[in-house]
Amino acid sequence: MTDAPAGHFDHALWRVDVLYHRLETALNGFAALFLFMLMWVACAEVFMRYVFNSPIHGQVDLVEILIPTMGFFGLAYCQRLAGHIRMELLLKRLKGRVLWILEAIGTCTTLLICAAMIKGTWDHFLRAYQIGDTTMDAEIQVWPPKLIICLGFCVLFFRLWIELGGYLRLALDPDATPIGVPTTPTAEDVAQREAELARDAIPDPDSGEDPKG
Repeated sequence: MTDAPAGHFDHALWRVDVLYHRLETALNGFAALFLFMLMWVACAEVFMRYVFNSPIHGQVDLVEILIPTMGFFGLAYCQRLAGHIRMELLLKRLKGRVLWILEAIGTCTTLLICAAMIKGTWDHFLRAYQIGDTTMDAEIQVWPPKLIICLGFCVLFFRLWIELGGYLRLALDPDATPIGVPTTPTAEDVAQREAELARDAIPDPDSGEDPKG
């Protein structure tokens, strides 16, 4: 975590980014927990099917319920850490104010798409809740995962607003330190980070530590 900046707007944006990233991290951890549960469900299904010849009833339905949580609760977290896949044939050749302006335009476009997805997924959830829609086999209610999809887009929506504020700030002051925007590490950054980790792993000969632990 970087130190808090001095300017009022910069400090406010930094603070919002830090606090919101805690929420994103918690939701991502929650999604990881569901992934762990899904792994055990798959193991139990294989064990019951081939050992006792008694597969778990509704296992496929349960997987359908768990998958949206794993995917959509991690959307904003992935966006914040620049873990998403995107085309940078043009952007990677740009620098300074032009780059940040184009990034802001792209974020505005994504905001519009995300808003449309929120509206569509909310209507889909509401319809499933009102008619009591269930899975075909175990007849599990399907509105909870549909609501999770909508919530995942909502969390991403607010992350994009923070990101837009960060890009507009950089468009006004291209030399400022990026705050609240995803930064993709370059090959040099990755190499430097790996070198630092390797250096930290080598014990200091003056410390008297045993290299073999």
